[in-house]
Amino acid sequence: MQLSGIITALATPFTEAGAVDFDAWSRLIAQQLEGGIHALVVAGSTGEANALDDSEYDALLQAAVRQVAGRVPVLAGTGTSNTAKTIALTRRAMQSGADAALVVTPPYVRPTQAGLVAHFRAVAEQGGLPVVLYNVPGRTGCDMQPETVAELAGHPGIIGIKEAVDAEARMQALLALRSPQFAILSGDDPTACRAILGGADGLVSVGSNAAPRAFRRLFDLARGGNAADAHAQDGRMRALYAFLAAEPNPIPIKALLAEFGYGHGLRLPLLPLSSGPRAGLAAMAAAVGDLEAA
Repeated sequence: MQLSGIITALATPFTEAGAVDFDAWSRLIAQQLEGGIHALVVAGSTGEANALDDSEYDALLQAAVRQVAGRVPVLAGTGTSNTAKTIALTRRAMQSGADAALVVTPPYVRPTQAGLVAHFRAVAEQGGLPVVLYNVPGRTGCDMQPETVAELAGHPGIIGIKEAVDAEARMQALLALRSPQFAILSGDDPTACRAILGGADGLVSVGSNAAPRAFRRLFDLARGGNAADAHAQDGRMRALYAFLAAEPNPIPIKALLAEFGYGHGLRLPLLPLSSGPRAGLAAMAAAVGDLEAA
């Protein structure tokens, strides 16, 4: 599998009563496909994976796989703080029809770099799915270094990395590892234009939940080497990036999706968007509508 393009890290919509809203889930997936998204992630951090019980996780993934019907890859978030549990969840995702696993560095436990190598090799060899590494130290407390990624990049069961460190030097170090068998994916919306112009294969995006067409347009311009127009498109999206950074993900994107009719609220300990950024919510929704219509 060769991953590239805009890959939406799907938010999980809930009903007003707090249950998974499968009608909104289906409509959100349809909107993504119509918007030209290249792949989807189910039950990542944006999807509030830690707030889902086993039956909800399985049902969301199975519903997505059925609806997508092979048109784009479906990745499942399967990373946990323990290797055996990650392998077990990856196997469950395989049984539900996922095409690949997005596996975050183990949160909280802070393994060594050698421990990360052992962890990801075990998941790739025993989980049954191709693995995309996911490095997001701001959330996990664990930063997988490029030298560690280099040890893993040649493994036949490891097909890429989602890198959420926004430093240009980090992306440059990873781009040296890019090959037809190992994709380099940005995990940071605000710096994705720079990364793709520099050679990255794509972006695993939060903002594309609400603006799939705008992100697809950004990718097409940047991947085509049209730097001036790509930067112009990126500039038009800066207000969206800033709004999504106003509070921890997925709080702002869930508020924005609710404005468009996709679900209600979050699960504790996440609370709804606070009054400060909420004051600009309607204007941001209108701006996103303009981006999508352009």
